[in-house]
Amino acid sequence: GAGADNDLYINQAIVFIEDAIQYRSINHRVDSKSLWLYRWYYSRTCQWILSLTITVILALAFIEEPSSLTVTSDVRYRLPAWNPPCGLTESVELLCFLVFVVDVSVKSYLIGWKEFWKNKWLMAYILTLIVSLTDWIVSLSFFCKESVRIRRILRPFFLLQNSSMMKKTLKSINSTLPEMASVVLLLAVHLSLFTMFAMLLFARTKDNQQDKEWVVYFRNLPDSLTSLLVLLTTANNPDVMIPAYSKNRAYSIFFILFTVLGNLFLMNLLTAIIYNQFRGYLLKSVQSSLFRRRLGIRAAFEVLSSLKETPASAQQSCVSVGALLQVLQKVEMDSRCKQAITRSLKMCSCDQLSAAQFQKVFEELDKDAIKQHPPSPEYQSYFMQKLQFAFGHPYFGYLGNVVALANIISICVVLVMDADKQPSERDDFFLGAINCFFILYYLLEMLLKILAMGLKRYLSYPSNRFDGLLTVILLILEIATFSVYGFPHPGWRPEFMGLLSLWDMVRLVNMLIVFRFLRIIPNMKFMALVVTTLLDLVKNLRAFAGILVVVFYAFAITGIMLFKGAVVPLGNTSFLIQTPFPIKKVVVGCFKEKNVISWHSAHFQAEIIYCHLYVLSVHLICRWAKIYFVAWWLISSVIWVNLFVALLLENFIHKWDRRCQRESLSDIEYQRTVELMFRDVLEEPTEEELMEKLHQHPHLQLCR
Repeated sequence: GAGADNDLYINQAIVFIEDAIQYRSINHRVDSKSLWLYRWYYSRTCQWILSLTITVILALAFIEEPSSLTVTSDVRYRLPAWNPPCGLTESVELLCFLVFVVDVSVKSYLIGWKEFWKNKWLMAYILTLIVSLTDWIVSLSFFCKESVRIRRILRPFFLLQNSSMMKKTLKSINSTLPEMASVVLLLAVHLSLFTMFAMLLFARTKDNQQDKEWVVYFRNLPDSLTSLLVLLTTANNPDVMIPAYSKNRAYSIFFILFTVLGNLFLMNLLTAIIYNQFRGYLLKSVQSSLFRRRLGIRAAFEVLSSLKETPASAQQSCVSVGALLQVLQKVEMDSRCKQAITRSLKMCSCDQLSAAQFQKVFEELDKDAIKQHPPSPEYQSYFMQKLQFAFGHPYFGYLGNVVALANIISICVVLVMDADKQPSERDDFFLGAINCFFILYYLLEMLLKILAMGLKRYLSYPSNRFDGLLTVILLILEIATFSVYGFPHPGWRPEFMGLLSLWDMVRLVNMLIVFRFLRIIPNMKFMALVVTTLLDLVKNLRAFAGILVVVFYAFAITGIMLFKGAVVPLGNTSFLIQTPFPIKKVVVGCFKEKNVISWHSAHFQAEIIYCHLYVLSVHLICRWAKIYFVAWWLISSVIWVNLFVALLLENFIHKWDRRCQRESLSDIEYQRTVELMFRDVLEEPTEEELMEKLHQHPHLQLCR
């Protein structure tokens, strides 16, 4: 009876609080068995298995035929790639599909039948699995010899549907498309008008020698449109105007006007519109995340207020502090937040919490993550205290930066002096000697800092970890160099020994020394602000990067199917081949001048790396293939780059506005998330909105 009900309420509260922490929807089954299954599904082990499965199925493209497992991509020097036998990758793929079937089955059961029909992502998930399994069966029936595999294009969907933030970002992008379409339409009008002008301006004349511009770039409408579209990307600038410019300088006005209007005005206008619109939609998305968090916390309060130990005489619903402490012990959450909430509850003077107090307790989840550095050691000796003061002072760090700058300058001087010398004429004594001196100083500096700050405090700073790691690597390389080649001396040019020659070892050491010079960044406030902005983007905007992976992957797979075998190193002739689509083979000799001989559109890795290079030579294959590359340019360069700029600006402006508030707190590191970026402008949901949503819960029956 009462004991079983209390256990159910406790488990419900645990799950609701975990939903609030992760911004998950609470519209799922809440009976005992379903709660156990729900927590098991969202456990670290299950989510790790699901993430691993997604990674494996995406990585299959690198080893499937045509394989990317070659050292070089140059068709002249590449050995035949290893292609797995039929059934090997298909078996791995089947295991991944089985994991996805379990995943979608558990999700569908947990949200219930009614909610399932409202969830478009789940229905798309099932449809994708059905199509993929059907295509998998077809592959086996053809003994893996089929040329088109539809399921490979669908693989990125598994990554997309597994991230709620990725789906929100995609929804925001979809909502922004109408505004972007207006500028893209204006861009198309601009392109079309200048194409007409170009065809009239560079029309064919009687003098064939003066028609180079017409022959190469503006022979017909498709070629003219392509030439100006490529000019909009500046990829063929100034090549496209050289023939006309050679004939008459005044022709340059046409190309200048086209570039100024297209690149400086329309493209930047598109960036401004995307920044304005996407920021608004992302803000709405984050606002809905905040609502989910508040709703989860309020749902936990409501179920805990139904416990039998709650005083019956209470005029309003309340939750005992003891019950909440019991729940917190079982909740999976950040230890910092759990300790802070537990500490505030123990310091609370009251035994019962109202709804407002309950929500206030969990405001700790919305605060910045603060990392305080361990204290420095306390020395009793007066001499050690003086040493600690001297080597722990910021000026000692500035001295290290000056020494690092001197090291960089000395390396530059040596490189300039030896630039034109043959390896046999080069004397590595001076470079080896200065490297030895500076590395010994770096080692001494690291040890003195550890003495002054203590090992724990020293390692708590990312800049010190970076500095110390490179110092240790440099020391190991220097010891290895001395053990193989001896100490530096005039005429120090020993023969190749071991894995690396002396010059290779010295170059490796010098590259690490140059890389180590980045230690100056934390000492320059504005540079540090820019770097931390970029690092925040890397850490927090994984959803944005995930969608970028989806776009690259889908276009790469599509490119393989469209252009597989289109380029072969056979000579200077072109001929038709049997491919999935009617395209012409293009010989490698055509590409020698452009230095894209390694591109042949035949395997996954090459597709990702050389998409931008191949668009320059697309006219050599066939005209309709331009649609593929124009779509790639619009999505990856026009839309996606502008979205990245918008998010970069938002993050940078946010940090710029807050920098003055924290200049005095140099000993504290603040770690922010995407949600916290907009925390200052978000609106708190009202009591009525929360209760209305709770009463609409398909599986939860509230007492009031």
